[in-house]
Amino acid sequence: MDDIEKRMLKEVAELDSLPVGAFNIRSNGQSAARNSTANIEIVSKTDKSGIDIIIKDGTKNESCHIPVIISKSGVEECVYNDFYVGKDCDVTIVAGCGISNCGGHDSRHDGIHTFHIEKDAHVRYIEKHYGEGTGTGKRLMNPTTEVNLGEGAVMEMDTSQIAGINDTYRITRAVIGPGASLIMHDKILTNLDQTAKAEIVVSLDGDGSKCDIISRGVAKGSSRQDIVIDIAGNSRCSGHASCDSIIMEHGVIVATPKLAASNVDASLIHEAAIGKIAGEQITKLMTLGLTEEQAEAKIIEGFLR
Repeated sequence: MDDIEKRMLKEVAELDSLPVGAFNIRSNGQSAARNSTANIEIVSKTDKSGIDIIIKDGTKNESCHIPVIISKSGVEECVYNDFYVGKDCDVTIVAGCGISNCGGHDSRHDGIHTFHIEKDAHVRYIEKHYGEGTGTGKRLMNPTTEVNLGEGAVMEMDTSQIAGINDTYRITRAVIGPGASLIMHDKILTNLDQTAKAEIVVSLDGDGSKCDIISRGVAKGSSRQDIVIDIAGNSRCSGHASCDSIIMEHGVIVATPKLAASNVDASLIHEAAIGKIAGEQITKLMTLGLTEEQAEAKIIEGFLR
């Protein structure tokens, strides 16, 4: 990998070198490096672009890294990745995509990730998106995540758009089985004339199912974010969603809550707040020696952590 690809790999997956364990690194539309382990097998799809990640029952304390890097202008791809997580597993999956576009053609990555998580498994999923480049071509990302949680399974999702993506349409759909839980933290930063749409749709289908969705956004410049959180309580369940956003300059954020209960024992809550950075926060940090710009950056960094 060249220096640009190495830098982006650090941004989206916090990797300085090839990781320990299972991994598949995709660069400019091709698999650049791959490794399977005794418990985690990575196999190329034969009918379309993408991979199957098969994790054996009882796999504990193992990780799988599947970052994507695009460093050439004009690369456009759609990739399908399916995760089959066996019973009673405890694993971490690190994804993410970085695009560096210094040319005049749009570069685009559409990633469709589907999770089949079996009984009592625990998955921690980390996905970061990052863009950079001085060219006129856009950096486009459209991630779709489909989650199917079996009985007693838990999925913790930490998804974020760090910076530099011109346009994105982020879709997350989850079906939660009996006693299963989804915990999701989604963070988006936009600037200039960038746009971001995010839809998070959760069906609480099993008795004792739970979800806790936390969405945070910062819209700077003249950027716009449209966030929809849609929770359906179809059983004895509990669902919570919180959407907190900061607007700066001419930024626009639209947060739309949707709650639907079809069971008398469904308990659903949605909270939302949109506002600017409080002046006293900036003043306090400036008294510690920071400039106004540095103070704003620190507040945003903490808010999106």
